[in-house]
Amino acid sequence: MTPRAYQQVDVFTRTPYLGNALGVVMDGSGLSDDEMQAFARWTNLSETTFLLPPSPAAAAQGADYRVRIFTPADELPFAGHPTLGSCHAWLQAGGAPKAADSIVQECAKGLVKLKRDGTRLAFAAPSLQRRTPDAALIARVSAGLGLRAEQIRAAQWLDNGPIWLGLLLDTMDTVLDLRPDHSALKGLARGIGVAGMDVAPAAPDLIVRSNREARAFAGSHSSSAPATAMDDAPSIEVRFFADDIGVTEDPVTGSFNASLAQWLIADGIAPARYVAAQGTCIGRAGRVYIEQDAQGQVWVGGDSVRCIDGTVTL
Repeated sequence: MTPRAYQQVDVFTRTPYLGNALGVVMDGSGLSDDEMQAFARWTNLSETTFLLPPSPAAAAQGADYRVRIFTPADELPFAGHPTLGSCHAWLQAGGAPKAADSIVQECAKGLVKLKRDGTRLAFAAPSLQRRTPDAALIARVSAGLGLRAEQIRAAQWLDNGPIWLGLLLDTMDTVLDLRPDHSALKGLARGIGVAGMDVAPAAPDLIVRSNREARAFAGSHSSSAPATAMDDAPSIEVRFFADDIGVTEDPVTGSFNASLAQWLIADGIAPARYVAAQGTCIGRAGRVYIEQDAQGQVWVGGDSVRCIDGTVTL
């Protein structure tokens, strides 16, 4: 067993202990899959990551480092808060990106590009596949969440590496008031994300028009514009339940927020730039900064702070 540099980073927050904690083993070289999984199970964090040199093929395409991402139960091909937190830890430890304006991470999903806006990082949301879930499944999920049918505006299976079930609810308060029956939800989906907006659904032509105007507004603002207090005002409330992978309620879920944003923006439900809140019901104050650029790429941003810096023997 070898002493290895280790950090615990709080992600999607500027204030320590109000976001989503991530364990980062700064050098995972020589560790087996079983050893990585055993350590991730022991930390009992929603995710623990292991940094490695990029594979030769990925390095040739500009990758700066490779990350492997483990929940307490299994390995994920991609996840959002481990992407931001691992990159933050890598940079804090002296990592030097090959490109001046971006960082490229290799993970099982492929290459993920990140950019910096001051100290805030944002990752390019991976490609998304989605489909409509079966009505019988939604009925069971609705019962497990304690929802009435009229409170669900829309539902989708969302696949950007991990596959999550997403529900759009009628209001932010409906999301906050959920009292899920976790035993009833177990086995229905690997992860169930719910989101609510207080803006009432517009007529279809108004949705299209407002979305187009939002895109134009977002395009007129540089992605490097400094953050303001208004930037922190959330317009969407999010919760995420993943009993099947040992996470009763996740504090902040980057991969779900990424796929949620791609879905809602593409369908004209959300503007091209917004802030999502997550973790409110479990004493956290996560903030996820969403922006779609002029090329149509959705970026998922968040702040990170280092809370623990030391070594772990593995």
